[in-house]
Order: sequence, then structure tokens, then C-alpha cells
Amino acid sequence: MGNLVGSWRYKEPSTVEECDSTWIMDRRRDRARYTVHLHFITVLLCTSNSLIPPHSFSLSQFGDMLESSTRMKRSFYAAKDLYKYRHSYPNYKEPRRMNEYRNLRFYLNKIPLVPDGIYIEEILTKWRGDYDKLEHNHTYIQWLFPLREQGLNFYAQELTQDEIKEFQSTREAKRRFLLAYTIMLDFFGIKLLDKNGNVTRAQNWQDRFQHLNESQHNYLRITRILKSLGELGFEHFKLPLVRLLLEEALVKGTLPHMRHSALEYFVYTLRQHSQRRALLRFAQRHYHPPENFIWGPPRRKRVPGTSGYSGTRAEKPEVTDRSAGKARSPKEGRNQSHLERETEDTNRSEEWKMAKGRIDTEEYIETIPL
Repeated sequence: MGNLVGSWRYKEPSTVEECDSTWIMDRRRDRARYTVHLHFITVLLCTSNSLIPPHSFSLSQFGDMLESSTRMKRSFYAAKDLYKYRHSYPNYKEPRRMNEYRNLRFYLNKIPLVPDGIYIEEILTKWRGDYDKLEHNHTYIQWLFPLREQGLNFYAQELTQDEIKEFQSTREAKRRFLLAYTIMLDFFGIKLLDKNGNVTRAQNWQDRFQHLNESQHNYLRITRILKSLGELGFEHFKLPLVRLLLEEALVKGTLPHMRHSALEYFVYTLRQHSQRRALLRFAQRHYHPPENFIWGPPRRKRVPGTSGYSGTRAEKPEVTDRSAGKARSPKEGRNQSHLERETEDTNRSEEWKMAKGRIDTEEYIETIPL
């Protein structure tokens, strides 16, 4: 097994923000905006009745003051785990012993999975539709979807870089891997449509979705499957699957218990920034209550002492149409805002289409920050 202990060259991320670069440009822009006013706010607070010492005030504390104390928080464990995955485990050390390629040999039907002694061909030919076996057996999933990290089955061997290359160049192994993927999709109530990874509801979706909504341990399996798809050359299969699960959880309401796992784990297995942003913008439009959505871009908070901030409620201003040189009523201004929102939604829809269109053409480059 590989050694996942950090080396002195690798600095472990210590916050969710350090683990997630999905909205990196938004975050840098807002941080710069707050920094401009930080000195002013510090002076303002220190001259107030509370007399807060300057050294006890920080930018992060100021942000906390503006947030609700009951607001949901993201999981640092999840963010760190998926950060390591997207960065190909930066402190991972290959095992010293000779690689046995046990995952590849299993998929070539040369060795059985341990400890059950079952060969891949038996799983592919006899397990499809056997939902009780797929549900209650917990040793096969680590063999069907191997990763470069240890799972609950300690008999399963972790992937290595060399084995990944061999696996991706072995046609028979990849063929069986896709068959195993379709078996698990059917178990979840989903059907694979084509070689691009597009998916839809299976004929048995109602019963399977009801089961999936109530058996939340299967969400761990979905996370593992998504990771394994990326490791073994099927990164482009992730986006259609996560999009379908988000739609079922947030729009159609068939998987309401899944929405947190989908947003906290599934989305962040995708390595491309644009795809994660498109999925999260889609989710944000359908999430309820909207104020509890914590996966979007940083909120732009009004800073006391800047233009646009007032301690009292401002009167509704008259909106001026500069192009026509005449004033418009607040109602007309609201109509204009509605049109602007529609335009923004259209732009986001176009971004989603662009992200989807890049599935087959855009390659993952490890040197790009993820």
C-alpha cells in the first residue's frame, strides 16, 4: 500500500478555501475589495464604544460578523479528501515492492477478488439485477472501482501510476470496467446511453430511486465510482451522471436526501473548474432555502462606510435611463432588473452548454491548479 503521509515539500491545506479553487477568481476579487476597506473598518470599530484593539481584528473575523451564526458550513474533511484526489495525491509515494497489477489482473479475469473468491466474469454475467447481493455485499466495490487510496476492503490493492497506464491501454479491461459501471448504474436506477457517458432514468427508476434515497451508504459508493472513472480514463463520464443526480435531488425531488452529498462530494470529483461552476450554478438556482446554499461563489457583502451602505432603510430611488435622458419609475427599474436576470440566466445556460461540449475535447492537464 502506498504511503499517504505528507512529506516536508507538501503543505497540507488547512481550510476549505485552500482546498477549493472552483471560484478562485471571485474569491480573489472580493478579498481585494475587503482589503481596501479593512483599515477604515478597524479604525471605525476601535473608536466605537466597544474599543476593540486593532490587533484583535482580522479580515476573516469581519466576514464572520456579517454571516449568520446558524449558517451551514462545508466539511473540511470532504474538501481536503477531494482536493488530494483532484491533485493526484501530491504526497503519495509508490510502494517499494514490485507492482503485481492485481486490479488489472482481476479485470482480465486472471485472479478473483479477495476475500470472496469471485471472478469478474461471474459478477458481469450473474450479478446484474441481483439488487440484494449488490446492496449487502461490501467487499466487491473496492475491486470493481479501484483507487489510489485504501478502502474498507484491506485485501484490495491500491492503484499505482504504472498500473493506471497499463489499465488504460488494455482494451479488454476497459470493456469490462464499463460493464461493471452499467451494473451499478442499473442498481441505482440509471441507464447509460452512449460512449460519451450520457445517462437517463432506467425503466425501474422509481423503485431504485426510492431505495437510493433511503440507503445513504450508497452515496459513498457513488463517490468512489466517480473517482475511479477519473483514474481509469473516463473523466468525461462524471459530468452527465452528477448533472442527472443534481436534477433528481433538487428539481424533481426524487432524491431529496442526496442533495448534500451531491454538492459536497459528487461535484468536487470533477477536475475541470468550468464543469464544477456550471453544476453549482445550476444547483444554486434550484436550492431551497436559497440562503442555505454554501457552495456558490463568495457572497458580496456591503461594507459599512462604503458607498451604497446605510444604517437606515433608503427610499426607493428613481431610475434614470441614460440612453434616453429621461427618468423611469421604480417599477420600470424592476422590469429592467428582471430582464437583466434573464440575460444572466441565459449566459449561465450557455456556460453549461460550453462545459458539456468540452467533455470529449478538453484534456486534464496535471499542471493546472485544481
